[in-house]
Amino acid sequence: MAKTADLNAIEITYLRHSLGLTAAQVAELSKCSEADVLAWEAGEAEVSGLAAKKLLELDETIEMQVLNTCDGIEELFKKEPKRRLSFVVYPTQAVYTQYNPEFLSSLPLTELYNTAAWRIKKECKLVLEVEVTLVPLDVDAYKAYREQEGLKESRESRAKWAATQL
Repeated sequence: MAKTADLNAIEITYLRHSLGLTAAQVAELSKCSEADVLAWEAGEAEVSGLAAKKLLELDETIEMQVLNTCDGIEELFKKEPKRRLSFVVYPTQAVYTQYNPEFLSSLPLTELYNTAAWRIKKECKLVLEVEVTLVPLDVDAYKAYREQEGLKESRESRAKWAATQL
C-alpha cells in the first residue's frame, strides 16, 4: 500500500458504506468530528490521511479474514461435504464486546465484524457454493442451549448454537 492513501469524496463515502459504518463511527475511529467526515464526503474538505489509512486498514483486515475463513471452509468441506453453515453475528456493541474481546483490536466495532461475516457469506456462495446463514446472537437462547448441552462459553459453543438455528 502507498504511504498515503489519497481518497476523494466518493471513494471515502463508498469505503465507509462498504464497511457498514456511520459517519459518527468513522469520526470516532479516526479521532475527528462527524462534521469533518461529512465535509470530506461532500468534497468540501480534503480527506484526512489518517482516516483514509485507518479505513483502508480495516478493509484489508476484513478481506484477510474473508480469505482465511474461506480457505478454512474449503478445507473443511474436503473432509465433510456439507453445503450449509451458520455464523453468529452480534446485534449490539455490548454483546459483541462481551463475547469477542480478542477481536476488538482488529475489528473494534460490531458493524465491522458483521461486515466481515456478510462478505464471507457472499464469497462462500459465489466461490465455494456454500450457503451461509447469519444468525444474530440471542444471549438468553444461547445461555439456555449451553446449560441444556452442558457446554462452556466458547466460540465453538456459539457455533454449535448457531447451527441449531438453521
